[in-house]
Amino acid sequence: MNKKFVAVFWLLVLTFLWGLTFPIQKLVLVEEVSPFLYNAVRFWIATILSAFMFRKSDWKRGVILGVVMGIAYATQTWGLTITTSTKSGFITSLYIVIVPFFSFLIEKEKIKPLQVVGFAGAIVGMYLLSSGGLTGFNFGDFLTTICGVMYALHVVLITHFSKETSEYSLLTPQFLTVALLNTFLNFFYTKPNWSFNLPALGVAAFTAVTATIVAIIIQAKYQRVVGSNISALIFVGEPVFAMVLSMIILHERITLLQGVGIILMMVSIIMGVVETKEK
Repeated sequence: MNKKFVAVFWLLVLTFLWGLTFPIQKLVLVEEVSPFLYNAVRFWIATILSAFMFRKSDWKRGVILGVVMGIAYATQTWGLTITTSTKSGFITSLYIVIVPFFSFLIEKEKIKPLQVVGFAGAIVGMYLLSSGGLTGFNFGDFLTTICGVMYALHVVLITHFSKETSEYSLLTPQFLTVALLNTFLNFFYTKPNWSFNLPALGVAAFTAVTATIVAIIIQAKYQRVVGSNISALIFVGEPVFAMVLSMIILHERITLLQGVGIILMMVSIIMGVVETKEK
């Protein structure tokens, strides 16, 4: 089987895992559980497991990735306390169309015409998926914009660093940096809040393994095969999977406009796959 299509398959699996985190985390993240503490627990678990399984670590590249990811998580969490979840989801997902800029700056990867169409369709699709609830721009939106930029940079840096070192060596330093940052930030979260329930611990452990350790391994192993731009188009599926899984798990419903948005985003993913075939 063509290695590029194997890469596309695993990146879609990764996208599914990311999408799954939204409904299952919503089930357990109640008011008494601090989002910073939840992130800290998730990444402490990931740090311990990855350190036990993979002894070799690239601290220089791993810490850089950890700082970028840590800022992304922190600004998203902080921003979500100020802005709406609808705007947060849409602005965060814009990292997908920021990726080509970092990809060109860091890797000199030029965007292809079909990818331009795909990214344009993704923007419109994500807007429709958010139900157009984007009136006004506040400080929370600004923080979330920083989050989107950091996510885009993280995608490209993983592609770049994985060409220079083993994907497994990037795990422990990255997760430890994010865990430390979120632990520190929790001191400044409202009270601070250190309460944590058993369901939240279970979900944190599950996401630590699937959406953190396994996810980063898949990213580092397969993004370098297809490139950052096509990977970004595949990641358009994250909010699609999140919404479909939320319908199944949380019994949420979608509007006609959201349905059209999902179709546009799926077309964008297909364009990424077609572009892979042409490379």
